[in-house]
Amino acid sequence: MEKPLLIFVVLILSLIIISSSATNYIVGDSSGWDISTDLDTWLAGKRFKIGDVLVFQYSSSHSVSEVTKANFEGCNTNSVLDSSKTGNTSFPLTTRGDRYYVCGNRLHCLGGMKLHVNVDDENNAAAESPAAAAPDGGGGSFSPSSKSKNPSYVPSFALCNVHVGLDSIVLVLLGYLCLAFSLL
Repeated sequence: MEKPLLIFVVLILSLIIISSSATNYIVGDSSGWDISTDLDTWLAGKRFKIGDVLVFQYSSSHSVSEVTKANFEGCNTNSVLDSSKTGNTSFPLTTRGDRYYVCGNRLHCLGGMKLHVNVDDENNAAAESPAAAAPDGGGGSFSPSSKSKNPSYVPSFALCNVHVGLDSIVLVLLGYLCLAFSLL
């Protein structure tokens, strides 16, 4: 009876370690990816690391595109790196550096519906991510939506996006080695 219980405990601990390696951020919290969302406020105090995932939730009048810095600054939506119109889009943060996202509707982008995040590795996480670039004037004025007290991330197991870091793999392998030696 002890060996099956030990196996069960090791498996559960392995799943917890693997599922807690990354954070899934819902862009804009409950307001989502929308022209009325105050993305500067949403970004404040967040640190993004390799393995995290940005989750964009939006209506059919929007889309999300990953673009270069130059296209971000000029709201150029014709030349994009990646784009989606599905209403629920995830962008895994797989490399270190700056990432730029805009709404595919150029007028929305010019109105401030764009996001700039800095991704750092786990050991070198930046103290604070840069805020989204402010609109260059013109356009209209948009008031930010009311902010929710909901957390701005979703545990990785909730969205089935699992990032397995090297540290997690090592811990799982050590657990299995301990289990194997205890069964001998």
